[in-house]
Amino acid sequence: MDDLIRERIRKLDRLRELGVDPYGQRVQGIQSSAAVHQQVARLGIGPGDRLESEIAMVAGRVVLLRDMGKLAFVTLRDRRGDIQIGLAKNVLQTTWDVVKCLDMGDVVCAKGSLGRTKTGEDTVWTTELTFLAKSLQPPPEKWHGLQDVDLRYRRRHVDLYVNPDVRQVFELRSRIIQAIRGCLIERDYLEVETPVLQPLYGGAAARPFTTHHNTLDMDLYLRISPELYLKRLLVGGLERVFEFAKNFRNEGISTKHNPEFTMLELYQAYGDYHDMMEITEAMIVAAIEATGGGYERPFGEETIHFRPPFARRKYADLLNEYAGVDMTDVPALRRKAGPMGIDQTKMDDAVVINAVFEKAVEPNLVQPTFVLDYPAPICPLTKRDPHDPLTALRFELFAARMELGNAYSELNDPQIQRENFSKQLRGEGDETMAVMDEDFVMALEYGMPPAGGLGLGIDRLVMLLTNQTSIRDVILFPLQRPVGK
Repeated sequence: MDDLIRERIRKLDRLRELGVDPYGQRVQGIQSSAAVHQQVARLGIGPGDRLESEIAMVAGRVVLLRDMGKLAFVTLRDRRGDIQIGLAKNVLQTTWDVVKCLDMGDVVCAKGSLGRTKTGEDTVWTTELTFLAKSLQPPPEKWHGLQDVDLRYRRRHVDLYVNPDVRQVFELRSRIIQAIRGCLIERDYLEVETPVLQPLYGGAAARPFTTHHNTLDMDLYLRISPELYLKRLLVGGLERVFEFAKNFRNEGISTKHNPEFTMLELYQAYGDYHDMMEITEAMIVAAIEATGGGYERPFGEETIHFRPPFARRKYADLLNEYAGVDMTDVPALRRKAGPMGIDQTKMDDAVVINAVFEKAVEPNLVQPTFVLDYPAPICPLTKRDPHDPLTALRFELFAARMELGNAYSELNDPQIQRENFSKQLRGEGDETMAVMDEDFVMALEYGMPPAGGLGLGIDRLVMLLTNQTSIRDVILFPLQRPVGK
């Protein structure tokens, strides 16, 4: 135990000697710092003035402490900002010993009259000070910004109160989700919940996390996608559904990937992927309006232009433009793949095509772009173009070189779906859905209406709209390697 913690424990013991509960009780009537600032402005309190009749009560964490002997100025931080409280020995008298137990990081409540200091600082001149939580851990050495990135993620609870900009990102994230939810509810979508623990995993190309249920003695999987359950709801007559789904994929960690992430999935009966493009633009517009800042958003060194309509480009055209090869010229694509470092030994033709696309095209997709009409063999859940069975009616939305969303005109023919699943089991496709989901195929046999479906990556969208270039900066508690490993 270091000396700083030892001193804080001494003050904790002193508070108890004084008959003070260091961890407080419920408090009613607390005003936010923003409300107090507004009240001071509304009353027209000038520098050096104090209105004894105007009482305010604030609570927050001590982020600045200036002890001048018989007078102390303390800055409290709450969710809405900072507010100063003034503590005078001649006013507090017998409770002045309590003030002397204050440390940076303590959570306290202060009640008193409103005023402004001679330097113009809005101040609550305190007559009652209540401890709500004594902090035994000292704050970071650099109080005005926890700088160690790894430590910030491991101790997000400290990061949030030390760095107001970090807290603002997560408040904006909440507004973005609320705006998207409101946009969908206005369009008569129904919010639903589907299983996170699934007996079979499917709906995406990903490696699952596996767990075991003891009572039933069966293995289960954390979902990699809610897709196959949401489609069952279309069969059941819920014609427009959506879910903010926590998905889990047992794969790598990077600035764009976290094993646990949030995906919005929605399905609309009697629609197709064109409807999904429209609703995608509408949701992003709603999110931008909820967060402010306009359609042009900085992201790292780029400026992303979100004003709709977004560009719509054919997969084959982009491949030709940036890779210089035709999508149907498989030998040329394979010759192109080698110098790109793509190992083709276990790849069928469609997978090689997509690997070349990822290497050659995706790094050029900076502005929001719907990429339309993918190679059919890598899209086992998607309807084919009736005029070209080698093309799937699918789009992916890219911005800032990241995939943001994925949408289909959903396959609803159970016989074709069964055959597509069988191809996966034989290793003939890209998707790693190496299971036959008989229950889902049977659901389709009851009849699922034609539909459009969309998956939108919430974490990545929040990254773009808040100018955070790492996914870890928009997830409150990202997965971290254990300390020492």
